[in-house]
Amino acid sequence: MTTRIDRRFADLAARGRAALVTFVTAGDPDAKTSLAILKALATAGGDVIEIGMPFTDPMADGPAIQASALRALRAGQTMVKTLKLVSDFRASDGNTPVVLMGYYNPVYVYGVERFLADAKAAGVDGLIVVDLPPEEDAELCLPALAAGLNFIRLATPTTDDRRLPAVLANTSGFVYYVSITGITGAAAPDSAKVAAAVGRIKRHTRLPVAVGFGVKNAASATAIAASADGVVVGSALVEALKNSLDGENRATASTVAAVGRLVAEIAQGVASARRAAAE
Repeated sequence: MTTRIDRRFADLAARGRAALVTFVTAGDPDAKTSLAILKALATAGGDVIEIGMPFTDPMADGPAIQASALRALRAGQTMVKTLKLVSDFRASDGNTPVVLMGYYNPVYVYGVERFLADAKAAGVDGLIVVDLPPEEDAELCLPALAAGLNFIRLATPTTDDRRLPAVLANTSGFVYYVSITGITGAAAPDSAKVAAAVGRIKRHTRLPVAVGFGVKNAASATAIAASADGVVVGSALVEALKNSLDGENRATASTVAAVGRLVAEIAQGVASARRAAAE
């Protein structure tokens, strides 16, 4: 079965460019603004949208994304509301791939079978669940694949050639390469090391490889897009959102535009990356 994710990466590859994968947290800073931001991501040039499922203990995330999850939870965000957010987005956008990203606990509490059915009905295309290793594939990965959802796995600088086959075994959609060790938004990636790592992963799989963690602006995204099939930007977008809020963390008239403007800048860099690399 071909998903929106498969089609989007194939289309961009045919055009000789990388995908821009954009991340924001569901319900940050509130439900209405969150929906407007999702629409702005797609309009501004986001090729794939990752939506964070808010959780109280996001252990792989840096301060910016941790804070965004807490803002969303304080505003009343729940899994039900997160799935409704996707459904509401789908009412006006049937093409942009949507990936839910987060941790297993909220999915487990919601109920795996119910979650997969509701996610599929809402228009979700794929899942990234960062704390479920391949050894736990029976918990969520295999049921998700059976339900027609991509299950996207993370590879890191410490994932060596012996470990990669296990990581890739049931991965679909794309491989998310974490370009640095540590938490999100912590450091800038080394584009030469990233290029070598992407090449190594591609020797093990035909799946596209998207690179994230530490991509902050158009320049860093452009450098990564020269070798990767996709560039993931999250913390920088969440920071742009946060910086637009008022003193009580409420949305302002500039919130949606602030996120959209940064996405548009990064999208231009990503779109030109391979042309620049070839010149």
